[in-house]
Amino acid sequence: MLKVIPKVSYAIESFVKTNTAVTFTAARGKLRLKPQNDKIIRVTYTEREDFVAEVGAGIEKDLDYTSWSLAEEPKHYVLQTSLLTVHIIKETGQLKYFSKKGNLLLQESEIESHQLMQFESMRVVVDKNLQIEEEETPDGMKQVIKSSAKEFDKNLYRTRLGLQFQTREKLYGLGQAEEGTLNLRGTTQYLHQANLKIAIPMLVSTAGYGLLSATASPAIFSDTAYGSYFYTEADIEMDFYFIAGAKIDDVIHGYRLLTGKAAMLPRWAFGFVQSQEAYETQAEILDVAKGYRDRKIGIDCLVMDWRSWEGDGWGQKTVDKNRFPDLRLMTNTLREQNIHFMLSMWPNMHATTENYKEFAAAGLLLPAHNIYNALDADARKLYFKQTNDGLFSQGVDSFWCDCSEPFCPEWTSGSFKREPSYNFYRFFEVASKYLPAELTNSYSLFHAQAIYEGQREVDDSKRVLNLTRSSYTGGQKYGVVVWSGDTCASWETFAKQIVAGLNLCASGLPYWTLDIGAFFVKYGEKWFWKGKYNKGLEDLGYRELFVRWFQYGVFMPMFRSHGTDIRREMWNFDAKEDHRFYDALVAANQLRYTLIPYIYSMAAAVYFDDYTIMRLLAFDFAEDVIACEVKDEFMFGDILVCPVTEPMYYESDSAEIFNVAKTREVYLPKGTAWYNFYSDEKFEGGKTITVDADLSKIPLFVREGAIIPRTEATQSTADAAKTKLLVHIYGGKSSTFNLYQDKGDGYGYETGDYGIAKLLWDGKTATVDGEADVAEFIVH
Repeated sequence: MLKVIPKVSYAIESFVKTNTAVTFTAARGKLRLKPQNDKIIRVTYTEREDFVAEVGAGIEKDLDYTSWSLAEEPKHYVLQTSLLTVHIIKETGQLKYFSKKGNLLLQESEIESHQLMQFESMRVVVDKNLQIEEEETPDGMKQVIKSSAKEFDKNLYRTRLGLQFQTREKLYGLGQAEEGTLNLRGTTQYLHQANLKIAIPMLVSTAGYGLLSATASPAIFSDTAYGSYFYTEADIEMDFYFIAGAKIDDVIHGYRLLTGKAAMLPRWAFGFVQSQEAYETQAEILDVAKGYRDRKIGIDCLVMDWRSWEGDGWGQKTVDKNRFPDLRLMTNTLREQNIHFMLSMWPNMHATTENYKEFAAAGLLLPAHNIYNALDADARKLYFKQTNDGLFSQGVDSFWCDCSEPFCPEWTSGSFKREPSYNFYRFFEVASKYLPAELTNSYSLFHAQAIYEGQREVDDSKRVLNLTRSSYTGGQKYGVVVWSGDTCASWETFAKQIVAGLNLCASGLPYWTLDIGAFFVKYGEKWFWKGKYNKGLEDLGYRELFVRWFQYGVFMPMFRSHGTDIRREMWNFDAKEDHRFYDALVAANQLRYTLIPYIYSMAAAVYFDDYTIMRLLAFDFAEDVIACEVKDEFMFGDILVCPVTEPMYYESDSAEIFNVAKTREVYLPKGTAWYNFYSDEKFEGGKTITVDADLSKIPLFVREGAIIPRTEATQSTADAAKTKLLVHIYGGKSSTFNLYQDKGDGYGYETGDYGIAKLLWDGKTATVDGEADVAEFIVH
């Protein structure tokens, strides 16, 4: 007969209060609540003697806050700040969070809400028995451990935070996923890094709060028949932050208070970025630049994808002199045309390269791998020293950090993609061979730190812009723009990408982009190479899809075209007999450049006010239950963007579509009136309307009360900054707008070297408080 071992109780037996924290002790473990301010509570649970002194990866610091109280009731303790109340249930240790008005925000599971499961974490032994092979991956040749001895590293825990959600609340965030799920209620989300996935352990709710886990390991969120919980795979203790906020903006403010201000990007980052796989030579890049300038099409950046190095020297941070004979001359020539240059780079280096040999000699590679150890401060310094010597000092303006989640086993897993749970555990199995188990999700954060700190040390006159395929908690402080990875061309993918970006931006990182038109256009054998347009640009169905993707791209934080299989320059979409596609692309490009003053001012609000530019509708309309579920609309500041996500003209293989109206339905959120961006027609919110959506434009509406400074279309953001403003005002409501102006680069915004002009509208008269070169106020 099996002997039943009784569980050790979670019931609170005693507590110790200091000015900054209270620790409750049960037979099972210790629960500490440490207010960070009047809206944020840090909650830590351990079954060890002491709590860890450090904060989690990406967290800036542990804040000491003393304006709170603790009281005792018969069945629970009450921790109270001026804006938040927490009940700590004596019998179970369960936590319940309430607003100032006493409304329940969130409660944990009634029993066993804080669970830890100990395991022995092992590490690879690098000795004569270690067997390493080279493996060809989509991100270059990588060293792979095939056999090794292991030794004990440390005791760690799998943690599980039990939760109870309210019936009507909606949940968003947790980074970027592939499935196209907006509201995460009723789903399971696997948080690990991969090409096409970005894990950010930050959840926001329409009920008025957010949860930020301090973990740096893979995690699982579940809200299904198997329970509602947040699980982490490898941690020293359970550690998370409850962030109260009446609006999601308030929650994001709390997130950035904990993890760092979002660095301001250079102004040129908000212009058009042209990229493709891949420009081969210096002459080709200069020719593409000339093509844009000759056609008077706006562009601010050209991008060199992989193979900038010589021969097979993957990851070498110098260029092939035969193809790029004078890199500095090229970058100077581009800059004279107000075009900046971005170049891609990798954390892995081929063993034949000089960069690799220098890392190997210094012992700064990950164990048994050709990837540098970004977790080591000396390795980060060496990485940027090489970057500066070979690239940055030669005029390269910014870096595209590809494969910043260097372990992506699902991309070498076979002919079809495995189940999400398999990919989750396979990622942890592989990554934990090279990284500490409790840090396996955070490599990209340290990699971004290397670029940001290294560049600022060398040259503080250029703001860091780090386009990267992955990031983690706090990545926004390192100037990162994340992109969604190597997608496939289809209407289904396009629609899901909209959702992916909205949830990523709801996770606290404000800058996201994608490959306009998808990376893979054609069909290939690999599971990830499943584009639907084998005829490429000859396929009118693909041209239509590209135009719609491009129109959507106008309203992303970074407006960027990239991909393989076909040329991506805009004039390749023109045809002698049919200019519709090209004309629509040029019109979209021009629209973006007219909005530069507005976009750049929003970027300033991202830094100064912790704003989010690309906003799922719950940011502004959390009380509108319909708006909170809309997947194909979002706010870009005060502009309601309604992408067209279905074909109206052609299927693949140029098959013409007949008898389809060139319209789409748009839901206008309630609580405000809306103006059609093109016709000025006014609509009341809270209803669905049918609007014109022909190929020439993307449906747009402007919220009543908005002030949107624009210019005439220009060819660069530098030109836009020198062009007189056309200030558009919508409706008769009194309103203001902060117009931000600075040099467009450098870090003067940190020291007060900028100007803010207030654009004022009292319902009848428009005025300017400050300096602004306004040509006209236009009232709609």
